[in-house]
Amino acid sequence: MKQFISTDKAPAAIGPYSQGVIAQGSIIAVSGQLPIDPAKGEFAGDTIEAQTEQSIRNIAAILAEAGATLDDVFKTTVFLDDINDFVPMNEVYAKFFGEGLPARAAFEVANLPKGAKVEIEAFAVK
Repeated sequence: MKQFISTDKAPAAIGPYSQGVIAQGSIIAVSGQLPIDPAKGEFAGDTIEAQTEQSIRNIAAILAEAGATLDDVFKTTVFLDDINDFVPMNEVYAKFFGEGLPARAAFEVANLPKGAKVEIEAFAVK
């Protein structure tokens, strides 16, 4: 359902993502997920690592409800409140998206809801 695009005629990825992805099938759009632990109703932690992990776990839960997994994700967008968190966010992100990395954009934004350090949206195909 996914074909990964890679060419040396464009800059190589500088993180755990693919240059492009062709996706076929039903598209699932997952709204931006804050790092809120649904059992507690509060952030999973104060670090970028803990918050990135929780945001991705929230995405995985929504995908599971739709009959999909993180392996079905073909595009994400990561919003950071501090671009200096890019490297540690990447380290956590890479643990969840091993082979067949989705296409991705990452931005520093002025503020995120509730003072979060990260928010991640995803698009998957099943």
